[in-house]
Amino acid sequence: MDIGQIQAEVAGCRRCPRLVAWREEVARKKRAAYSHEDYWGRPVPGFGDPNGRLLVVGLAPAAHGANRTGRMFTGDRSGDWLYRALHRVGFANQSQSTHSQDGLRLTDCFVTAAVRCAPPDNKPTPLERDTCRSFLEAELEVLEGVHVAVALGKFAFDQIWRILKASGEPLPTPRSRFGHGLEVSVRPGLTLLASFHPSQQNTFTGRLTEEMFGQVWARARDLLTESPTRG
Repeated sequence: MDIGQIQAEVAGCRRCPRLVAWREEVARKKRAAYSHEDYWGRPVPGFGDPNGRLLVVGLAPAAHGANRTGRMFTGDRSGDWLYRALHRVGFANQSQSTHSQDGLRLTDCFVTAAVRCAPPDNKPTPLERDTCRSFLEAELEVLEGVHVAVALGKFAFDQIWRILKASGEPLPTPRSRFGHGLEVSVRPGLTLLASFHPSQQNTFTGRLTEEMFGQVWARARDLLTESPTRG
């Protein structure tokens, strides 16, 4: 299986009845500001450079963001923060991500999420999380060049940890506790970084600042500068 096949499988998934019903209801009702748009209303595939050494993992698509546009972190405030930060350190060719045909390209970076459908209240159930896990597992398997994985939020961090542990990666014991700026050297050539999610709940309250967020991406860039070149 290659990344294109995974993307197609994601887009056609209907495994979780609650998420299917919610994402489609949101796509029908729409937000007033986007009433003229056709919502994607399906699971959202990962996006970016399939040879990228940086993997970015979020929680799930936003109801009126990626669930509307069909591209990860596109069309919402979290995406504004993410792609602005990635652009500053050279992973994105532009700082804005408004719709799927806006010309955004990622270099040496792939963006995905732990859950692929927009969940009510941004809270997938444990069963939905586990049902969706195979997609991230498949991406980690085929994205062979990944040297740095950045988890945006505790939900994503915990899911990456579960997958790495199940695959036999030499994770530290006791388990590292999630916190902004946490850095876990999994093995030579693979580092896990943690960041608070750039949700409005975090950015509007000042829990996550532009400076704090930028430090994570600067560290990711430094780690990749030290790592083997792209193959």
